[in-house]
Amino acid sequence: MSSTLALIVLGCLSGAASVSDSPPDDAAWKTLRQQAVNRPRRVIFNNDGNEPVYFCKEATTEELLRSRTTPLAGSQVDAIFYCTWSSGFGMFTHNTRVGQVFNTREGVYQSNLTQEFLDKGIDPLRVMIDFAHAHRMELFWSFRVNDTHDASGAAYGPVMLRANRLKQEHPEWLIGTKEKRPRYGQWTAVNYGVTEIRDLAFRYCEEVCTGYAVDGIELDFYRHAFFFKCSGQGAPCGEEELTQMTDLLRRIRKMTGEMGRQRGRPILLAVRVPDSVEYCRFIGLDLERWLADGLVDLLIVSGYTQLNAWEYSVQLGHRYGAKVYPSLDEPRIRDETAQKLRASLASYRGRALNVWSSGADGVYVFNLFDPNSPLWRELGDPAGLRKQVRNYFASIRGVGAVPIPHQKFIRIPTLNPASPIAVQPEKPAGIEFKVGEDTSAAAEHTRTGLRLRFKKLPLSQGLRVRLNGQELPAGVADKEWLDYPLPGAFLRQGANMLELSCRPEQAEPLSLLDLYVRITPP
Repeated sequence: MSSTLALIVLGCLSGAASVSDSPPDDAAWKTLRQQAVNRPRRVIFNNDGNEPVYFCKEATTEELLRSRTTPLAGSQVDAIFYCTWSSGFGMFTHNTRVGQVFNTREGVYQSNLTQEFLDKGIDPLRVMIDFAHAHRMELFWSFRVNDTHDASGAAYGPVMLRANRLKQEHPEWLIGTKEKRPRYGQWTAVNYGVTEIRDLAFRYCEEVCTGYAVDGIELDFYRHAFFFKCSGQGAPCGEEELTQMTDLLRRIRKMTGEMGRQRGRPILLAVRVPDSVEYCRFIGLDLERWLADGLVDLLIVSGYTQLNAWEYSVQLGHRYGAKVYPSLDEPRIRDETAQKLRASLASYRGRALNVWSSGADGVYVFNLFDPNSPLWRELGDPAGLRKQVRNYFASIRGVGAVPIPHQKFIRIPTLNPASPIAVQPEKPAGIEFKVGEDTSAAAEHTRTGLRLRFKKLPLSQGLRVRLNGQELPAGVADKEWLDYPLPGAFLRQGANMLELSCRPEQAEPLSLLDLYVRITPP
């Protein structure tokens, strides 16, 4: 790193949200902004900010950091995206005056220490900013644009809704009512077709940029992706809805630019969205227009549903100069065996290698909060990952789930026990899966194996398996699985095609429930 770049980076990671005495000129500002955009972010840690509400035993800085943050020092985490609650709209755990402090102690929130923290002058958002900057990390404030946990039937839902003054005082600003619910999505979602809601969303962001030394704002449109009444009926959003949301984004972008310029340090803008231009437009997010108009610095894609291969989003973001970070949310497969395999360290490593192989700029991790996990010291280093056991699945998330129907927008495999593939004698089946490395270059004595899981195992000679055009010898049965040892040369970096067909002696159709490749170093 050059000395000039080092000074710029240090400047971006220090100081308070104060106005600079001499804002940089246009050329210097453009350089400063681009340096901030280009800053390496090997791993982005998303923290949903639950610590002061659920986990802290006392209202101290040390206790707040202990839960999820302190052990991240010295890891590969280069940025923390910290959400100060925002469940639901307008409630926060930072010292807001525009919104509402989430300080209820009712029911499941009896241990909520948020107000005690603030009364002591300990602001959770400021604590996280100070920690991040002390350890040369970025801190983005993450704003959940329309979180609807308050519609849940679980114990936390009704309490959360009762505590929300905005939703109690202005039910007309919501998409539905308890008696008249939308066909899709939750009725407690705020309606972004309402001017007051868009104004409040802007003011929440403005307040944070004015009062806190954040390095950026993340607009989390994924949690939860429901913004307009038409979506509640499954109808596509039109130009009016698209323009309303784009104007809001443009307004926030202008504000972050002006505030960053005044303080002499850029405030970047990240968006977390579904990984499909078409689906985003369907729900009111004109993603490609945002990118083309230079409104987005960091593009965070996917969540509990993945619609396209990572390369799709990488090419889209890079076309317009945005950095791209695929989101590795926890798997939510109902089958216990399949879920456990996908949640393993080995599977996160394979997922990360697929991200790096796609050309993405880093790995974003959501709902993984153990700060002592070895993954925080592995996911940002592809070479190191290739020295560990790793798994590659055809599909991590299956069909997945988002509020508004998305199935027709899926362009990748969804294989898992809830979405099996039929293999019939007269109808061979094929499925593609990705491998994020060149296995032919693996270390000597590395073991590579393909595992296929069936509802009922085929007869010993009842199945024919071809991988990238090469027929495999008969697999070895292990309970529901057939195991196929593979020479490294059988696999390709990137897309691999598996073809399955029944031999004549296999009378019954087969049901393929799952597949993955496991690579074990010596």
